[in-house]
Amino acid sequence: MSDSVPIRIWTAASHHAAFRCGGWAFVREAGGALTGVAGGDRYVTAERMELAGLAAALGDLPKDATALVIHTTSAKLAKAGGLIAGNAPEEEAPSEDLDLWARIVTAAKGKTVRLVRVAADPKTPVAFAVAWAELARDKAKAAGAFTSAIPKPNLAKVMGLG
Repeated sequence: MSDSVPIRIWTAASHHAAFRCGGWAFVREAGGALTGVAGGDRYVTAERMELAGLAAALGDLPKDATALVIHTTSAKLAKAGGLIAGNAPEEEAPSEDLDLWARIVTAAKGKTVRLVRVAADPKTPVAFAVAWAELARDKAKAAGAFTSAIPKPNLAKVMGLG
C-alpha cells in the first residue's frame, strides 16, 4: 500500500430509542480492496453504536496504514478528531464507553486521521453503510448481539460509488 493513499472508511449507526437496540456498519477501502462488517446489540445507546462501528472499522487495519479518511453520518464522531488522535484537552475526555474509546485511540495512534461528516445520499458508500446499520439494528432487536461480515457480492455493489 502506498503511503500517499489513505484508507477510506464509511461508517454509520442506527439506533431505536424505544427498544434500546442498535446496529452499526462500515465499509473500508484499503489498497483497492473493499471490506465491510455490520453488527448490533440490545440495551445500548446511540453513541455506543457509533463508537462500536468505528472501533470495528479500525480494529484490523493494515500494519503499514499511516492515513485514514473516515466518512461518518455522526455529528458527534465528526467532531471527535482530537479524541481519536489522542490529543484532546482533558475537559473533553469521555466519561462513558471508555472501552470503545480506548480501542479507537489505540488503533488510530500514529496515523493521520481526517473525519468528514456526510449525509447518507443515495448511491454513496455511506448510504450502503446506513442500510446495513439499519438491518443490523433490526437483527440485534430480534436476536441480540452479533457481528458479521458483509458478503462480498453485496460489497461489489459499492464499487464505483463515492
